[in-house]
Amino acid sequence: MPSPFCRIFACMRNILLLTFIFLSCSPSKEFPDPFSYSSKKEITAKNGAVASAHPLASKAGIEAMKNGGNAFDAAIATQFTLAVVYPGAGNIGGGGFMVARLQSGDLVSLDFRETAPAAAHKNMYLDSAGNIIEGKSIRTPTASGVPGSVAGILATLKYAKLPLRQLIDPAINLAENGFAITAGEASALNNLRDEFTKYNSGPIAFQKNNPWKEGDTLIQKDLAQTLKRIRDEGAKGFYEGETAKLIAEEVKRGGGYINADDLRSYQVKWRTPHSFDYKGFKIVTMDLPSSGGIVLHQMMKMIESKPLTSNPYLSPQAVQLMVEVERRAYADRAQYLGDADFIKVPAATLTSEEYLQGRMKDYAAGTAGKSTDIKSGVIKKESEETTHISIIDREGNAVAITTTLNDSYGCKTVVQGAGFLLNNEMDDFSVKPGAPNLYGAIGGEANAIEPGKRMLSSMSPTIVLKNNKPVLVAGTPGGTTIPTSVFQILVYILDYNTSTSDAVNLPKFHHQWLPDRIDVEENFPDSTITALEKMGYTIYNRKSIGRSEVIKVLDNGSIEAVADSRGDDSAEGY
Repeated sequence: MPSPFCRIFACMRNILLLTFIFLSCSPSKEFPDPFSYSSKKEITAKNGAVASAHPLASKAGIEAMKNGGNAFDAAIATQFTLAVVYPGAGNIGGGGFMVARLQSGDLVSLDFRETAPAAAHKNMYLDSAGNIIEGKSIRTPTASGVPGSVAGILATLKYAKLPLRQLIDPAINLAENGFAITAGEASALNNLRDEFTKYNSGPIAFQKNNPWKEGDTLIQKDLAQTLKRIRDEGAKGFYEGETAKLIAEEVKRGGGYINADDLRSYQVKWRTPHSFDYKGFKIVTMDLPSSGGIVLHQMMKMIESKPLTSNPYLSPQAVQLMVEVERRAYADRAQYLGDADFIKVPAATLTSEEYLQGRMKDYAAGTAGKSTDIKSGVIKKESEETTHISIIDREGNAVAITTTLNDSYGCKTVVQGAGFLLNNEMDDFSVKPGAPNLYGAIGGEANAIEPGKRMLSSMSPTIVLKNNKPVLVAGTPGGTTIPTSVFQILVYILDYNTSTSDAVNLPKFHHQWLPDRIDVEENFPDSTITALEKMGYTIYNRKSIGRSEVIKVLDNGSIEAVADSRGDDSAEGY
């Protein structure tokens, strides 16, 4: 029988152990109250900054830095937290891309895009007559690619300083104990009530008897357990074991294609970033299978020699020039771009000076081009509910990450027992070459479905260097509007020398070749719209385009972070 001293010692040991567990699972004293918080749209800091789609996520990233971590620690903490507090796009059931500049000066990029399951095939969304089966590539697990987010997040631990437990526990705490939702989140959940009922086989955390309202508590117990398995077992805690079993069962129940072997065999890919020079700056962005890098490269270089700044930004003349380069880049996107691991992409030609100068030979100032006449260039033998995170630290690490479920809340199906949404990224393939996807983008044979292939993306996480040091970290959600939004942000800052806040919040516009129209936000200048219509353009008024997060290193070395005013986005720094 143990002595009284041994029993006292064991009791004290257990108390200390429980105290340690409690403290490690609880937010620090500086972490905001999850039931009372607000967004910060602009901050200036000395040591580091994070801009993301939600205040609690940005704060989680900054807390990681304050506790001894770097930009990669912040990225991991922010992403896991977004999966809890911003379920419409923050995720562990989707995928994305990272572009980073390391403290050493090295540039890296990580592809954790979803892949087509082994059972996928070119005509999987077509009926016997060759027609698209409506909704099959958009709703239910039939629309899901193999998720890459968890593998991508964990792959960046090689550059982080802190243990995974410390980085993921804030997210676990928020999932298990809940947080107050914003007015925007309440509205989104209410609008999707019927779809959640239709596309789920059992109860999910996003549903309740009465309508959601601002300040209501969202608790996600199943998601907390899934995050704990990732914390304790790493990637195997998601791609194998209990979580993988739950995913496979949910997909099978919904008639989808992902199985246990698809999950077990998923691999991230470290790639060389796509980079190019522009007026003394080095633009570093994502290469294929994201179209963002090549499209951004084409647009920036097509305007480089043009007298863009002889007219004010958002003037009819400046907008027309930018629209016409957007039109040409997106025509090439439709024809030539896809997963370069599966098809040969003429990337060098598409971004060559000779080719891009030739693309602008038929440009006529003051006259609208026509997409029926302006097609892809000739080459001799390539929901907008995404979310972006921009991060920088005092050591010189800069991280830009864009991640997505594709449509808002993905395919609308939650994995029963695991608590997270599946993506609907299969719609980003050319379901039928020549037919538009969810965002109206036209794709060709280069982006046709094949087992293991990564679907073409528009995500454009971007870092701008001057003298090999980071000066900008930028990105945005927005589906096919992503490259044009990043294009406009870079033009405003690098060419027009606007403030970071103006670059983020000025009204956006977008042209993607087809449909042949200019999309503009509601607050776009009326005088410019009238002038463009007189030139022959069709204008389509729409709500917000993207939600950009931009960090700028100022001349004095301080860090300025701006979060988009279009949503609950928030910037944090210290």
